[in-house]
Amino acid sequence: MKKTLIKLSLPAALAVALAAGLPSTPAVEAEPRHHSSEEGSAFSNVYSPEIPSKMEFCGKTINFDRTDMYERIDRELTSLAYTHGNTMLIIKRANRFFPIIAPILKANGVPEDIIYLACVESSLDPRAYSPAKAGGIWQFLASTGKQYGLEVGDEVDERYNLEKATAAACRYLKKAYAQYGDWPSVMASYNGGMTRISNELAAQGQDTSLDLYLVEETSRYPYRIMAMKMIMENPAKYGFHLQDKQLYQPRKYKTVKVSGPVESWPDWAKEQGISYLTLREENPWIRSKSLTNKSGKTYEVKIPLKESMSKKQSGITTYNRKWTE
Repeated sequence: MKKTLIKLSLPAALAVALAAGLPSTPAVEAEPRHHSSEEGSAFSNVYSPEIPSKMEFCGKTINFDRTDMYERIDRELTSLAYTHGNTMLIIKRANRFFPIIAPILKANGVPEDIIYLACVESSLDPRAYSPAKAGGIWQFLASTGKQYGLEVGDEVDERYNLEKATAAACRYLKKAYAQYGDWPSVMASYNGGMTRISNELAAQGQDTSLDLYLVEETSRYPYRIMAMKMIMENPAKYGFHLQDKQLYQPRKYKTVKVSGPVESWPDWAKEQGISYLTLREENPWIRSKSLTNKSGKTYEVKIPLKESMSKKQSGITTYNRKWTE
């Protein structure tokens, strides 16, 4: 049966209530009750991050006095500061992966600040895979990975090999820097491609990507990396409070070289005293349950030490004392 909804004004509703012998005082106050500041608020306090007038990045002073640059860094810093869960996970993961990435950057002559590019690209998730089909912590497309020396296939995908992918990223970054001589432009090219940035620098008559009109994602990209550095250099300033024991600890491994085919990685893992789950988690470049390896290439497989897989036994190491209280 279809029900008819009758709407009554407040006076009419009171009349109906009186006729029915109901209390005449409405259950809800007709006028909203206003809280005074002394009574507090139902909402948590929200503070706008303080924007520095300038910062050092890759050995260069970046000045934020220009209005558009101030607003761009404000947008990214605010976004990262209030994306609490993801930003906190990046700090925790950095304790495990920065000790691997930083020495490779240094050995290749790439500024250490570029490490924050990896944070923005993948949130330091070793298994990250984007809708654009970019993979790994450095988010290489398959074609770009191959171009810079990585094996990318159904059985092996070295975009997920942190050491090899970082070295490949260094090759890209150094090539871009040789072309631009400007690290913000290098960062923009990592997002938008060298061809696009080179064309726009020429077309707009500028020397740095920070002065270019670009698609929004690429315009935001260098600022997001700089904002990531600001937070990770002083997390507590932006409301992130961590303890040493909460950081993800670096793994300790033994390395086993494999130069031939592997009929079954699950069986191989058992022979090494670990599960297939552990094998794949610690060696995400393995992409199949078997390895054909017709070329006889040598692969280095990481086998985590037993104590390294125990939170109680692994010990506590903190890469950056500023990350914790």
